[in-house]
Amino acid sequence: MSLDELVDTGSHSDTVTAAVAMVAQLESYGVEYVFGTCGHTNIALLDAMGRSTIRFVIARHEQAAAHAADGYARATGRPGVVLLHVGPGMTNAVTGVLTAALDSVPLVAITGDIPSYYRGRHPHQEVNLHADGDQAAIYRPFVKRAWQVHRAADLARFTERAFWTATSGRPGAVLLSVPMDHFSRPVPRDAAAGFPLAAPERPGLPREVAGRIADLLVAAERPLVYLGGGLRRGPGLDALRSLLEHLDIPVAHSLMAKGTLPDSHPLLLGMPGFWGLELTNRYTREADVVLALATRFAETDASSWDRRYTWQFPPGRLIQVDIDPAEIGRNFPVTIGAVADVADAVRAIDAAVHERQATPRRRPGLRETITATRRTLFTESRERGTSAQFPLRPERILTDLRAILPPDAILVTDVGWNKNGVAQCYELPEEGRFITPGGASTMGFGPAAAVGVQIAQPDRTVVALIGDGGMGAQLPAVPMAVEQGAPVIFVVMNNRSHGTISDLQAANFGRSYGCDFLGPDGLPYSPDFAAFGRACGAHGYTVDSADALGEALRAAIASRRPAVLDVPMVNEPVPTPGHWNIKDIYQGVFD
Repeated sequence: MSLDELVDTGSHSDTVTAAVAMVAQLESYGVEYVFGTCGHTNIALLDAMGRSTIRFVIARHEQAAAHAADGYARATGRPGVVLLHVGPGMTNAVTGVLTAALDSVPLVAITGDIPSYYRGRHPHQEVNLHADGDQAAIYRPFVKRAWQVHRAADLARFTERAFWTATSGRPGAVLLSVPMDHFSRPVPRDAAAGFPLAAPERPGLPREVAGRIADLLVAAERPLVYLGGGLRRGPGLDALRSLLEHLDIPVAHSLMAKGTLPDSHPLLLGMPGFWGLELTNRYTREADVVLALATRFAETDASSWDRRYTWQFPPGRLIQVDIDPAEIGRNFPVTIGAVADVADAVRAIDAAVHERQATPRRRPGLRETITATRRTLFTESRERGTSAQFPLRPERILTDLRAILPPDAILVTDVGWNKNGVAQCYELPEEGRFITPGGASTMGFGPAAAVGVQIAQPDRTVVALIGDGGMGAQLPAVPMAVEQGAPVIFVVMNNRSHGTISDLQAANFGRSYGCDFLGPDGLPYSPDFAAFGRACGAHGYTVDSADALGEALRAAIASRRPAVLDVPMVNEPVPTPGHWNIKDIYQGVFD
């Protein structure tokens, strides 16, 4: 839409409001949706947006808005945009923006602020008390950059910087804090046009470095690739498959990388660390050369960095490739550390390997061992998933999902069994997608993030696989889905508990207290989530038998309307064959 169309009909002024100019700039950057809530500090921007092609997704709560924008960004690869209000509005969104930041998701948070000329006088809803008017300081520990706009004339430049910073290098979240009066101040009509957004160029891997890495991989007896969440479908992934299959290298992946390679790939070991199989952890310990791609070696994936259980550097030699120089060598010493775009790096390494070794290599028994172990994992999980026990075992829920969902369905999870169990033992179809909160492991991510994913992928089946704790934390996601016509299927794995923590407490302290939902009579309690869904205008299904889950799933998929499935579930711990230091701490063992 042109500026003339955004401005009141008949206006031929040389100036427009900064809000109008900013909306035109957002349109020029390809922004289609803005998620958020209204407030007196941002309604000037909303008014301009209402005359644009941008669609505003009202979220009822700022954390829900941030998670929805995050889900949209993960599904599209483009930056999500969230609009906030001063003070409690932007503090409500902290957890959602933090979740995106820690998972390297490009997110632009725009928040209104108090009038610039009232700074320090403690006007209505200003963040003050000990630091006058410094609401941006709340975000600085986790955003890539926080801008405070002091002049309306700077808004277009800062907006361009915000989008550039969110998408360049290691993607992440940024904050743009705008005093409300600046949205209404005049700026030149061409202000936004002076700041086009260029596509960031990502650093490649020098040929000489690719050659050194190839030399180590070709000479290795027990090489291993460890894959993080920074590589998606495209030429980089094609090159990775070529590299793995040419040298017959097994590959482990982080939580965030599940689905990058299909679970059926014969060289895929799965996750290492706390939730990893013993086979996977043994390969990580015994590898003589490890090529780590776009991963930070998170604590749970590295068995709390305890070399007795997972990675051993030395004697193993670590090659670490990451877009963020701060991650190189953060947790383990490196033999080669390279700052590069992972897709470019893998293509360069694959080419260098083929130059050095033209004949494909085969390691006797490797693929057969991996395939047998993984098949046992999936088969045993499916066998446990045939149980007619009610309330359902968690693996029965996963088995029914796997059997009934379309192969290209997108699973958006929360935390607990729905995240860790899926990552460990749900055989994701090659066309499917798994989206989960990794770095912050945020309870409440799943419901609202799924709405953002569904808006981004309107033709695919999107399932929010969540616990009753996560659903209770983000009830606003359901009316948001209804209002947007987003046919998300909310599957609530309802064990009337924060089950994972309840299990952890019981295992280490002999009982669970403060983790389970109880009514005034001391009996397990849960809201009726299906009734809540119906009250919001969605379909609501109360699963009352083992077979009823499949019936409800099929009906929800066919209806193409938002649906809430309340699924009673027993509280079972996720199998944890690896090691996590917190268990030592509970027993009084300290490092």
